[in-house]
Amino acid sequence: MTNAYITVAGSSREEIIINKSRFIGYAAPCASETDALSFLQKIKDEHKTATHHCYAYIIGENSGIMRYSDDGEPGGTAGLPIMDVVRTRNIVNCCVVVVRYFGGTLLGTGGLVRAYSQSAQSALDAAGIVRMELTSLLSCTLPYPAWDKFRYAAEQLQVMIRNVEYSHVVSFRLAVRSCDRETLIPRLEDSSDRLLTVLSEEESFEAWKTE
Repeated sequence: MTNAYITVAGSSREEIIINKSRFIGYAAPCASETDALSFLQKIKDEHKTATHHCYAYIIGENSGIMRYSDDGEPGGTAGLPIMDVVRTRNIVNCCVVVVRYFGGTLLGTGGLVRAYSQSAQSALDAAGIVRMELTSLLSCTLPYPAWDKFRYAAEQLQVMIRNVEYSHVVSFRLAVRSCDRETLIPRLEDSSDRLLTVLSEEESFEAWKTE
């Protein structure tokens, strides 16, 4: 299993107008092909009178599922350009849909490729790009006297502290990249004078800032 992948941070909607045709680009994260198809259907339902609903999606490890459609546009002028934009940026687990309302002016093959590419690019930029990495999520407690020193040490490292609660001890969730766990956790334990207690641990993919 891969330890990291690039995807979109959220959903987006961006509209451009070219020679009176409206191109509305949508992007959304999708964990499965079922999610991608559901997202596509949602856009189709929202734009029932649109001339075309062109799309591309890439799902899974090593881009295992790749689908696209020109939806009635000349072959290779819509779905494939959208796919190329997604693939060039190494984005997976994402669906991009570009809705077109024909404005009465033919754009030609090159014009269509540029319009669909631009719309897809705008949708991805608006959605935001994140790097998802396999992350160890530790539920921890720490006595108050050790908290400030521990927190200072954590701020110097590539870890994230979440859900801090103050009671008789400090309770929190600690997120650390799984690939860094063996090196960073001992350093954090040392910073807390070995008073850090890990109650439970699980793994999931989490968004990390690219360095």
